[in-house]
Amino acid sequence: MKKVYLDNASTTQLRPEVIQEMTKVLTEDFGNPSSTHSFGRNAKSILELSRKSIAKNLNVSAQEIIFTSCGTEANNWILRSAVRDLKVKRIILSKIEHHAVLHTVESLQNEYGIQVDYVAVKSNGEIDVTDLVDLLSQETHIKRKISSDEMKKWVPDNQNLNNSSEEIKTLVSLMHVNNEIGTILNVEKVGRICEQHNALFHSDMVQSVGKLEIDLKLIPIDFISASAHKFHGPKGIGFTYVKKNSGLQPLFFGGEQEKGLRPGTEAVHQIAGMAKALELSYTNLESEKNHIQELKNYLISQLEIEFPAFEINGTSDGIYTILNILLPFSDAKTAMILFHLDMKGIAVSRGSACQSGSTRPSHVLAEMLSNEDLKKPSLRISFSHFNTKEDIDLLIEALKSV
Repeated sequence: MKKVYLDNASTTQLRPEVIQEMTKVLTEDFGNPSSTHSFGRNAKSILELSRKSIAKNLNVSAQEIIFTSCGTEANNWILRSAVRDLKVKRIILSKIEHHAVLHTVESLQNEYGIQVDYVAVKSNGEIDVTDLVDLLSQETHIKRKISSDEMKKWVPDNQNLNNSSEEIKTLVSLMHVNNEIGTILNVEKVGRICEQHNALFHSDMVQSVGKLEIDLKLIPIDFISASAHKFHGPKGIGFTYVKKNSGLQPLFFGGEQEKGLRPGTEAVHQIAGMAKALELSYTNLESEKNHIQELKNYLISQLEIEFPAFEINGTSDGIYTILNILLPFSDAKTAMILFHLDMKGIAVSRGSACQSGSTRPSHVLAEMLSNEDLKKPSLRISFSHFNTKEDIDLLIEALKSV
């Protein structure tokens, strides 16, 4: 039985070149990059060359790239330090963010009493940018009375505590590409809006780095998060872009690695693998994008023939790697269909792998679909350059047998 992997939004297969790069580093360059002897210096060289390579692909300076274990850690670090250290007291986000953002903001609201506002989501899963402007415009003139004790909590000791009101500092956190439905946010436009309203801007770019051209010099943005295993790199490694002089502080402590912002011995082999994966992703971007888009279009055409009542969750012009569909199976549950496909060797998903153990409906689809449609089965099919037309044919045949 041929196995078909169509769950690339969850994780991706490593490129052979990445495995080769990591094996070389593991075998030959095993030194601690913080050590001063030759073994350490060799490892440090690989570390910094990897950092420069990643920075070059995003058009930023190398010192603005900080390595983390994953996108979830990056999101937690950025959001927590923004509140704790940058004195952000208001966060604007959407209800269709990844739970690494949603749950972190909920926790910060409980811990620090910050103001949390949710920007409206359109029925097609796009962020309502007009509503974002309204939310930020409301904030422009808001001041609130605060007690002396609260002022001491938020305002540095060297500032005047006699002032009884203060402007609320805001951070906007909106993902570039939604991980379940593939809708794309115009981050440059949102960045300009945030800049106009003096708000910080963070974007979870886990699903877009390595798949879309991103020039951070053209986007007014303070922080992004990325994860290597989404672009054919290893698991357990990611990075953040932290704008120079942002003031972000460490999430935890214990060492001076990563410019004092992320302590702990760096996983050099994983970092080298991530840099190699990103380099190859951008080198092959156009050809692989065209191949994947053709597969996605072919799948849609076959679905239109075999299941004419199916619908696309999100927009038809979302990212080329993700297709989320609503199936016209009134008597079938999503879990049953996934089990049936798995028995035929086909891997797809209902949404985020991080929530695969949950029996509740997708929080993303819950914001978009009617209660009636929410009861119907939805599948997320996500592609890579490793997929073929035969994979699509096998998926269609398997769905026909449900």
